[in-house]
Amino acid sequence: MPDGPSAASNGVPRNTGEPLDLDRVLAIRVNRSAAERRAATIPARRTVKKEWQAAWLLRAVTLMDLTTLAGDDTPGNVRRLCAKARQPLRPDLVEALRVGALAPTVAAVCVYHRYVPTAVEALAGSGIPVAAVSTGFPAGLSPFGQRVDEIHASVAAGAREIDVVITRAHALIGDWAALYDEVRAFRSACGTAHLKVILATGELATLTTVARASLVAMMAGADFIKTSTGKEGVNATLPVSLAMVRQIREYAERTGFRVGYKPAGGIRTARQATDYLLLMKEELGRDWLEPHLFRFGASSLLTDIERQLEMFVTGRYAAAHRHPMP
Repeated sequence: MPDGPSAASNGVPRNTGEPLDLDRVLAIRVNRSAAERRAATIPARRTVKKEWQAAWLLRAVTLMDLTTLAGDDTPGNVRRLCAKARQPLRPDLVEALRVGALAPTVAAVCVYHRYVPTAVEALAGSGIPVAAVSTGFPAGLSPFGQRVDEIHASVAAGAREIDVVITRAHALIGDWAALYDEVRAFRSACGTAHLKVILATGELATLTTVARASLVAMMAGADFIKTSTGKEGVNATLPVSLAMVRQIREYAERTGFRVGYKPAGGIRTARQATDYLLLMKEELGRDWLEPHLFRFGASSLLTDIERQLEMFVTGRYAAAHRHPMP
């Protein structure tokens, strides 16, 4: 299994994983009421205003996996998305914010395998990696060999990050060995590409199951753990995020490997993004507010962030159509 750093890791050693420890996995218990109370304190007691808010929102832009995963995707709208990834904010806003050469770009562009070559070509020279959803996304129920082949094909086409979906049944029935073996095989197929493991937390029933699946994915070598496909009825939430990031913290303290986190689905407003940034900073520290350790799965989020930044610059909100997504 490859261990070396890649562009996506910022030189940080990759998580190599460890043998499955069922005793450790089964010892995990999450009190939902306590998790919900703790998560509720984030939006209730923390606010970020004026220039501090602008700074946090600029940071959020750099943490986005700008995403299009629609049935009506075309090469044209993928190219437009890549152009937006290169220049996510309007030039007049960048000038007014006085960020100069530090004008933000997004962390990655996420597409279906079919459009990996299109995105790679459109992003050439930008340094922005292409992430491909894989393994029968979003359900993850295609034959296992086919799912592994899909990873190989996306990596061969130029994807530097692979977002995989797990077989939810493994987690729901507690077959942790099967989940471990599945993720381990996905990690091996990725080679030097980074592996982001989507748990589809809205389908895992309990926070205890979410936390156990998080740990198993990290033991199997995940570079990131991710909440959702964006296609479930319930996607990213702060209580789910708390359960997952506390497993990341414990894993880092025990093994020395820092695993990334990606909430995805339903994060549409600048205020929501700020809540997640605050949660990460409080639970994991400043180090996790970098693209190699934190991402937003984002499509419409960028529109609201641009509107909030325009409010900071001009004192008024622009209509949403002034900040269209491709």
